[in-house]
Amino acid sequence: MKRSIYADFSYLIILAASFGAVIVLGAFVAPVVFNTDKILHSMLIDNYNAGIIMGEIFHRFSYWIYVLAFYVTAYELIMYKFGQRDTIIFVSSVSVVFTSLMFSAVYSPKILDMQALGVEATQSDTFANIHFASELDFKILAISLFVLFIRRLLLLRTT
Repeated sequence: MKRSIYADFSYLIILAASFGAVIVLGAFVAPVVFNTDKILHSMLIDNYNAGIIMGEIFHRFSYWIYVLAFYVTAYELIMYKFGQRDTIIFVSSVSVVFTSLMFSAVYSPKILDMQALGVEATQSDTFANIHFASELDFKILAISLFVLFIRRLLLLRTT
């Protein structure tokens, strides 16, 4: 059965767009939101309120992450069924799905719940640990997306 180049191309676009979104949110949006004192002169946003803004951004981004996890799972299962088995793709796709679901279903809700409790909850060690774990998870997601994209691109080139 002949695979559709459109399915492969759309998969690569989804991976690239997701990688781009992760990089933009982590490297550009977060530093701007948390450093408003260097940008704004008349109005400053404290760390707690900046965290509320970032929490809402990541909460909305979680919807896309769920779609990504579903799409990666479906596409990779279909490719596995067609006999395209590769260790690098398997490891990176499992990593993408796992880190996506951890970020969207575990870290984001926990951070939002703690933010809803007030400033004191966001200054606790528990919040700091959850936040650190979510940042690490986001970095692993970015690396996994990049590896999966490159490997799929290389395999597409050889078929």
